[in-house]
Amino acid sequence: MLTVVEAILLCLATSESVLGVLGNGFILYETCIDCVRQKKFSKIGFILTGVAISRICVIVIIISDGYLKSLSPHMIASDTHVTSISYLWMIVNHINTWFATSLNLFYLLKIANFSHYLFLCLKRRINTIFVLLLGCLFISWSISFPQVTKMFNDKLQHTNISWQFHLRKSEFISNHILFNLGVIFFFLMTIIICFLLIISLWRHSRQMKPSVSGFDNPNTEVHVKAMKVLISFIILFVLHFIGLFIETLSFFRSENKLLFVFGLTITCVYPCCHSFILILANSQLKQASLRALKQLNCCEKGKDIKDARLA
Repeated sequence: MLTVVEAILLCLATSESVLGVLGNGFILYETCIDCVRQKKFSKIGFILTGVAISRICVIVIIISDGYLKSLSPHMIASDTHVTSISYLWMIVNHINTWFATSLNLFYLLKIANFSHYLFLCLKRRINTIFVLLLGCLFISWSISFPQVTKMFNDKLQHTNISWQFHLRKSEFISNHILFNLGVIFFFLMTIIICFLLIISLWRHSRQMKPSVSGFDNPNTEVHVKAMKVLISFIILFVLHFIGLFIETLSFFRSENKLLFVFGLTITCVYPCCHSFILILANSQLKQASLRALKQLNCCEKGKDIKDARLA
């Protein structure tokens, strides 16, 4: 049975997950509707669709696994279940990070303004860059798949001893670094993109005429908006990793359920909150969300009027 604190944290994680599915579902719906209207699938449409779908999958895996480990730990006792979840998590998590990095790179190449030959070359060959990123994704999978197999082979070889405690700390850390090597690479790439956008914004601010106030310039506003999305992604993604680390740490503390549920709550913040940040940062999605809220408000008012008449 869960304690009161554990139940509250689990309810909070569930609420975050529901909001995350709604936010990402809204992005997916609006992006698909826009593609149908324009009768073409743009790069940004493809990326936003991938981000929304992959994050919904991440949320479903996180919350489903969290409920099973919290309420029905006997259901995850089989090696087949644990191995399947690990492989599925590795695939979905890498895809999610790849799409997020692609979105950040798209912001950089479309917004930043550098005169360097290498940047101009990258800007002209944006399709090639995404193909190379896709190649990095497959390479990261090729590294992570054998690592998952190795981790579970180690578990099977030490059935009489808790496999978590059998592994030395250094070996445990190295296993998880290799397991998340692709995710770490894409995250570091996002930090570099954010740094380049900061430089671009700083240079643009210096080149502006004194008569133009800093944040009233449309180009500056675009820079700042992209910066907010990138910085929020970095902060939330770090929290996401901290949550995963806490969840893993809970099994080294005699399967501390409170620590696990606390880590689960932190882990769910990233796929939930960042979807709403994307909606607010994208003018088209923001306008669509405002229209949806107005329609809901009108429906609610209409329902109240109807109930008042019937009364």
